Amino acid sequence: MRRSRKVKILATLGPASSEQAMIHKLLDAGADAFRINMSHADHALMRMLVERIRAVEKETGRPIGVLADLQGPKLRVGTFKEKMVPLQVGQTFVLDDNPTPGDTKRVHLPHPEIIKSVEPGHRILIDDGRVQLRAEKVDADAITATVLAGTKISDRKGVSLPDTDLPVGALTEKDRRDLEAALATGVDWIALSFIQRPDDLAEVRKVARGRAALLAKIEKPQAVKRLAEIIELADGLMVARGDLGVEMPLQAVPGIQKQITRAARRAGKPVVIATQMLESMISAPVPTRAEVSDVATAVFEGADAVMLSAESAAGQYPVEAVATMDAIAQEVERDPTYESILNAQRSTPEPTGADAISAAARQIAETLRLSDIITYT
Repeated sequence: MRRSRKVKILATLGPASSEQAMIHKLLDAGADAFRINMSHADHALMRMLVERIRAVEKETGRPIGVLADLQGPKLRVGTFKEKMVPLQVGQTFVLDDNPTPGDTKRVHLPHPEIIKSVEPGHRILIDDGRVQLRAEKVDADAITATVLAGTKISDRKGVSLPDTDLPVGALTEKDRRDLEAALATGVDWIALSFIQRPDDLAEVRKVARGRAALLAKIEKPQAVKRLAEIIELADGLMVARGDLGVEMPLQAVPGIQKQITRAARRAGKPVVIATQMLESMISAPVPTRAEVSDVATAVFEGADAVMLSAESAAGQYPVEAVATMDAIAQEVERDPTYESILNAQRSTPEPTGADAISAAARQIAETLRLSDIITYT
């Protein structure tokens, strides 16, 4: 099962793709590694999926990567008396520590660390940014805010804080349990969600103790600002464009994607581009032209892997989505401009013996079109 492309395809498993036969079909269609989303998988399901992946690996004789994606800290508002209430732009709305159901004027915020950390002027985004608030006054038990955008708010919607550094790690108690369970099954990679600082990775590395590689998901502005430090501690990076596009202006995400990709390449760390790559294929057998261009751009930029989320996990056409991504990647890598674009990004070798010999070996291999470079160590 030799692949005729360099970039890898990471496919998320879910209700549409949890059977062993389907995992085999996805591998045949072009998947190289599988993601298990611990936001939706309990330990029993995770163990079953790993067993099925390893069974397919044994059947085919091809190594398959397995990535367990930890949920990370999920911040949510409480509940409402009427389940959902209307909002008006310009009105005052309060987030407080009162656990009683909310109304049109207030709601419970069951995260005291947010109330302690938010400052006047900070933005508070709810429900993937559909509701936008600005903190006006912060007391010991409440945040008084102005509604900047949004017409309604309902139970348990997620909260994002693009301007606020929270004094909590990215590893929750649920994540700790999931991490230990995933490591016990022998997964290859652990993905860490919503990291803000390099310390978040250091905490996980102490627990992992080398049993799996660590993938840092870059999806918060705080992580983008400290990218250089995070790269030092991570084994790989993921550009998680979904939450990144909530907490940062949408128009900034393509440029940030390029910055992260190039920074990872300079550091020699693999980088994965993720979220909504072939989103329309959740319900359609073919992608849009814009989606094809999006996947192609990631490959042209030198991404090491491109990822499918709901397309392969819960969509109606999981095999077709993988096959489409495979076809796009192969076409890009055959394109006459592909190598020149990648070559233009190469870092200048440093004046060391190791860099000089490595650069010479690469040049020889490219000139003679050699398939392998073997290093005795």
